[in-house]
Amino acid sequence: MTTSMSSPAMVGRQADLAWLEGLLEEARNGAPRTVVLGGEAGIGKTRLLREFTAGLGADVRVLAGQSVDLGEVAAPYAPVKAALRSLVAEIGPESMLEAVGPGRAAVVALLPELAASEAGGTPPQPSGAAAAGQLHEAIAVLLENVSRDRPTVFAIEDLHWIDVASLALLRFLMRALTSSRVLILLTYRTEDIGRGHPVRGFLSEIERDRWVERRELSRLTRAQVRKLARLLVAGAPADRAVEVPTDQIVDSIYRRSEGVPFFIEELIGIDGCREAGMPDTLRDLLLARYERLSEGAQHLLRVISTGGVRISHGLLEAVYPGSSDELDAAAREAVIAGVLTVDGDDYAFRHALVREAILADLLPGERGRFHARYAEAYEALSATGTRRLAAEISFHWLGAHDAERAFPATIQAMREARASAAYATAAQLGERALGLWEVVHEPERAAGMDKIELMGRTSWYLRNAGEAERALALLKAALVECPDGDLQVPRLLRDQALTLSSLARHGSVELLEQALERLDGRDDPVARELRAAVLVSLAGRLMLTGERRLAIEVSRRAFDLAVQPDVDAIRSASIAKNIESVSRSVDGEIDEAIAGLEQARELSEGDGAAMLRYWVNASDLHYLAGSHEHAVRLAEEGLARARAQGLERSTGVLLASNAVDPLIALGQWERADELIERGLALDPAAPFTVYLLRARLRSQLWRGRVEEALAGFRVARPIMTPVAEYERQARFSVGRVAAELALEAGDLAGAWAECAPLFDEPPLEPGHALPFAWVAARVLSTTARAQRSSPDPIEGDGEGDGVVDRARRLLEAFEAVAHWPTTRLWRAFLDAELADVWAAAGQAASGTAAAAAEASASRVALWRAARAEADDSRAPIFLAPYAAFRLGEAELAAGDRLAARAGLQAAFDLAETTGVGLVRLHAERVARAAGLAVGAAGDRSDGGVAAVRDDAGAEASADPALDELTARERQVLDLIAEGLSNRQIGDRLFISGKTASVHVSAILRKLGASTRTEAAVRAGALR
Repeated sequence: MTTSMSSPAMVGRQADLAWLEGLLEEARNGAPRTVVLGGEAGIGKTRLLREFTAGLGADVRVLAGQSVDLGEVAAPYAPVKAALRSLVAEIGPESMLEAVGPGRAAVVALLPELAASEAGGTPPQPSGAAAAGQLHEAIAVLLENVSRDRPTVFAIEDLHWIDVASLALLRFLMRALTSSRVLILLTYRTEDIGRGHPVRGFLSEIERDRWVERRELSRLTRAQVRKLARLLVAGAPADRAVEVPTDQIVDSIYRRSEGVPFFIEELIGIDGCREAGMPDTLRDLLLARYERLSEGAQHLLRVISTGGVRISHGLLEAVYPGSSDELDAAAREAVIAGVLTVDGDDYAFRHALVREAILADLLPGERGRFHARYAEAYEALSATGTRRLAAEISFHWLGAHDAERAFPATIQAMREARASAAYATAAQLGERALGLWEVVHEPERAAGMDKIELMGRTSWYLRNAGEAERALALLKAALVECPDGDLQVPRLLRDQALTLSSLARHGSVELLEQALERLDGRDDPVARELRAAVLVSLAGRLMLTGERRLAIEVSRRAFDLAVQPDVDAIRSASIAKNIESVSRSVDGEIDEAIAGLEQARELSEGDGAAMLRYWVNASDLHYLAGSHEHAVRLAEEGLARARAQGLERSTGVLLASNAVDPLIALGQWERADELIERGLALDPAAPFTVYLLRARLRSQLWRGRVEEALAGFRVARPIMTPVAEYERQARFSVGRVAAELALEAGDLAGAWAECAPLFDEPPLEPGHALPFAWVAARVLSTTARAQRSSPDPIEGDGEGDGVVDRARRLLEAFEAVAHWPTTRLWRAFLDAELADVWAAAGQAASGTAAAAAEASASRVALWRAARAEADDSRAPIFLAPYAAFRLGEAELAAGDRLAARAGLQAAFDLAETTGVGLVRLHAERVARAAGLAVGAAGDRSDGGVAAVRDDAGAEASADPALDELTARERQVLDLIAEGLSNRQIGDRLFISGKTASVHVSAILRKLGASTRTEAAVRAGALR
């Protein structure tokens, strides 16, 4: 119903359309994709989207929503609600809720009109990050389920007006919809996302995602402008005589429109192809159609522009001051003129730019009156209880400059945003209400709370929205304003401590202690409940910082207080018992700790947060004690519950990492990979991300993907460091994998530096310390062997800090935690590694052949013992092939080549069977250097000695001189080129220095070289 000049066909966008159709085909085949279309106003984003969706068959479902322009604080989830309501209209509320699954409560909170369809009433919704996570997960599950029936296009237009909550949801969906047939399609206006706009950061972030495609639409060329102009002329109404555009007219249109399709349509639609009278400015162009309308139609458009780009007929009737007949007549005139379009029951501006131009042309008085009418109309709609419209009411009363009526609407909008887990929007509205506090009469009565409580709530919203810095600043301001003896002071101090913890900063313990001091002398139930909560938070902090004895004492105090009859603090009681149990386990009281955790589980029944805390700590304790399969079961139970509660992105990620560690220990690499990649795709907070990144690096390393692990560590280190500095457990986890990677890279000094947490105070947590001590022993073993073959000794980091001194310190640290169930296993590996250190020290002291032989025999015996211990069910899967490899190495150094070949072959076979690629690589390297055949050549019956071809051995060299060298001489020549001495060559190839000297002499003779340097240079030239 329009006579506006609009081309019957798109021009210049065929490639873009084909691109979208190709991406939809990928999504149809189970590879979900996200498309982000950008471009300046009028470039054709909406037209392209409409052409794309119009061409889809009935087998594709389209769910579309458009962001609403409500200034700086947009209505929470407005475009998402519009898209979901279209799905409700299509499949019905019952089917909708069935498809959502466990997250029904979150979706009902978002769309209250679904409550009537929720059998048995609406279940309780979690709070904090749990609510937001549950909503995100629920919508992801919904889209996954409906896309199984039909491929689904989830389109959100005008991203530049989107609210922060919807943006966070989109970020989640883009990573979480990995097993769906969904194409997410987003559009935005490029000129409206300046510096500081949240969408700018969003776009920068998603560029790293391989499943995201981003494209900006370009302006039309002159040839395309000509084609579009002719199509517009051909499609002009019969009552309009429009001439075919001449080259002069095309040039004029091209110059004035700059190739923007909307402006081309406006220029031809307004003045046909006459150059005379064409508008000179953009404002004139946008208002040209509007200014040709009657006053009644212009008045209607001014009213509509105040309400937004799109407005329903029912709402327009409520705000329009004239009669229904006058409204219909004015609307018809605007539609015929091509300013408005009709879409179902809605009126919409043909382009947002026209609406913005009309809005800017409003007089101050009429702007205020129109806003007041909208506010009153929305209040009337809200009173029916079917829609949450407080954000719109607040916006329009502010536009009407009525603070007294805007303030309560803002408070209500804040509560509504909180109810739908839109914490960023709730925080913005809370800050708006704080800004109005001083200009409103009796704000406490209108808000239902005092200013300090509002500041505390707003800070909580900020923290849950990821704005911890702003939350901290607001809490500090609240503490300044709060009366010293008020009960809110300790609550604010506790909140400040929790906020600091979320930022991985120190100082939370001191703040919690201050909160307890402020509670001294208060014995009412509310104060005791708060004291119990503060004590639990303090005990948790103390446990994480390693002060376990104090953590036990504080958690017991919290438990005794929480179980008092008049204190409603069962969650605090469960978590207190949990913390006490985990802290007791550090002293070796494993059975007592497990019993205490089971008591915590019984107390936590019915409390999701406490139950998840049980699963986190119980799965971790069983893993550290070596019960890997039980640890996996517990972690996966907890992960399933976390998903059901919508907490997969937070606690769920922690539980995923708790499952990944024992899965790696069991050699179930693929299952571990799935959990790691799923967890990282959820874009969790840094403290949760660290554990997954660390697990992925360890998995890559032990599977032999060393370069990939090293590159990944360089990227991950900046994320890991702040968390490791704050959390002791993270410091151990990160330090251990960092030391292993540095060791593989040959950076022995760096590897030892990464072992520093082993010597920290207070005493170590044994479950983490024992395997870390083994890594440190590997560093010392490699260092001792390197010193033996190096002319320049590797120095320690200070006087008295040589390799032997370091080994003694390491043993002392190990003995301090030698009460753990896996001590015997790790002690066997520690002794075997350190044998190289003691042997190097003994040889340096005596220098006799007998001492060397005795040391070699000792190393073989120790590695046999370690290999036997590696068969323990508590041993990680990679220890058996590693011990077999080191045993073969020790036998080779002892001169038993037959046993060495068998040992290295066993290591190779074990590594192949278990997927421990790192050991396979090392076994192949050592065997190749020693001239032994393992792996594919392991079935040769040559007594264990085989010629090993290097890369040049596959075919004859270009120079006969190199062809005369044996495989062993080629190896020696490579080491000569590295500058190694005969002794160093012997150590590298497991031969004596004298034998190395014989090979060097043969090489010089065959190459006709008089010096080692000449031989190296000559060999390089020949190659």
